[in-house]
Amino acid sequence: MAQKFDYIIVGAGSAGCVLANKLSADSRNRVLLVEAGTADRHPMIHMPKGFGKIAASKEHAWYYEARPGAQGAQSTQTWITGRMLGGSSSLNGMQYQRGHSEDYEHWERDLGIQGWGWKDMSRVFRSMEDHEMGTDGTRGSGGPLTITVSKNHTLLMDKLVAAGAQMGLRYNRDANQPDHEGIGPINATIKDGKRWSSARAFLEPARARTNLSVLTNTVVDRISFEGNRAVGIECSNGSGTVRYQADREVILSAGTLNTTKLLQLSGVGDAQKLSKLGISPVRDLPGVGQNLREHVVLIMQFRLSGDYSQNPQYSGYRVALHGARYMLSHSGLLACPPYDLAAFVKTRPNISRPDATLCAAPMSVDLKAWKGFSGGIKLEKEPGAQILGYTLQPQSQGSVSISSSSAAAPLDIVHNFLSHPYDREVAIATVRYMRALFKQPAILPYIKEETLPGSNVDSDEAILAFCHMIAGPGYHVAGTCKMGHDELSVTDERLRVHGLAGLRIADLSVVPTLTSGNTNAPAMAIGWRAAELILEDAKSDASGQQTGGATLEIRRKTG
Repeated sequence: MAQKFDYIIVGAGSAGCVLANKLSADSRNRVLLVEAGTADRHPMIHMPKGFGKIAASKEHAWYYEARPGAQGAQSTQTWITGRMLGGSSSLNGMQYQRGHSEDYEHWERDLGIQGWGWKDMSRVFRSMEDHEMGTDGTRGSGGPLTITVSKNHTLLMDKLVAAGAQMGLRYNRDANQPDHEGIGPINATIKDGKRWSSARAFLEPARARTNLSVLTNTVVDRISFEGNRAVGIECSNGSGTVRYQADREVILSAGTLNTTKLLQLSGVGDAQKLSKLGISPVRDLPGVGQNLREHVVLIMQFRLSGDYSQNPQYSGYRVALHGARYMLSHSGLLACPPYDLAAFVKTRPNISRPDATLCAAPMSVDLKAWKGFSGGIKLEKEPGAQILGYTLQPQSQGSVSISSSSAAAPLDIVHNFLSHPYDREVAIATVRYMRALFKQPAILPYIKEETLPGSNVDSDEAILAFCHMIAGPGYHVAGTCKMGHDELSVTDERLRVHGLAGLRIADLSVVPTLTSGNTNAPAMAIGWRAAELILEDAKSDASGQQTGGATLEIRRKTG
């Protein structure tokens, strides 16, 4: 007999950990959190500069191949997401960026998705946050999620801030204001020199609750349905198939790709396509897997005219010294985020808000030695600096779909990078903006030459060809189960899957358009907002009965 819970949360990532905390706060709710990956014990997870080692570990990361579409960038991409407690918040670059207020206003005002405008979402962000700068009416203080400002101060980055000022950018120590245009240090989810993931901020404080059970190394293969109602899940844990029953709701927080995969394997998606794979459709929702959005990252590198780079700090005896310092005090270079400086900029005149973001650091990657994260990250021996940029509101749309009825089969992901004219226009403008930034009088004396793509790549056609070649993922994939009311929407504004009962989605797959910046903060906010909606609906549902009964002892200790 399947073991029973009120709520089953699939995925202990950025949103899932928040949900587990919020739903289990009421001791009457029996909550099961299921994670396909492992615990977050590895020391490199918690060292901010250790992310490269974790990204190279298939024990801690999912790897996906994303192929090009008919137009746009023609390279196959390798995408990674977190595979452990905390999900990608235990793997990412830790940048904390809410996005622009207009992102959320667009959802509510233009798309009719009520309850997701800036008024509601800014409240959620403030509730989550404990910013080291304190509250100012916009930032939050006293919440579970610690946010700190990068402490890796270098001469070169100071000069880049000055160069930004010469281009009209204001200094932003906190880039999470409603209008975030400007330049300043990275704000990061780091606490006391350690990565402050969703697992640490939200799940760990709730682990002692007897009404919360957490399973790791357990892959959810399918959602169980009775008619049009989700009633539980079927899982594989290495010992066979196990089933768990949800008396109230199943909530998918497995991340954009795995949530989409699980829906399709369970018969929710394009009925014709599912039938061809031998899957009996439960609900015909053609939008499942469509509207895939991703920030396309463009990289430029520069050779420096002197010893202004931190490249030497990551090899030989120097990195050993940094490692010793970190182990003793959780401070120093290894306690800082991968990038040090961020800017939100308008790459073209007469636009209403920033259309690109930039990140910079006084280091440069040896791209000739780059073989993906699995091969490790090697830095250049010569002094160099790197800046990357991406379009904040990309219009190109890809897709993701299962290739077989087998859960073990790989996904078919089409990225369609740079397929939309708008994205190509902003990509060219972003490269020109980054180049202009490094030519400003404040920083120019420290720059020897542009090494990637090189100053000879100057025409729009040549720059676009470079963008097609260098374009890579921001690891912000989203949108494949979007909220809304059109024919391709998958959930309503309360995150309930259209036409089905007892099933919600709470991760980045529900956003109709990408937020303007890195996506970990919005993912956690979606988990918080989802919990509010779920608890509101449970309270108002006249037919909702407390199921009672003792908490089932299936807890697996994961540290």
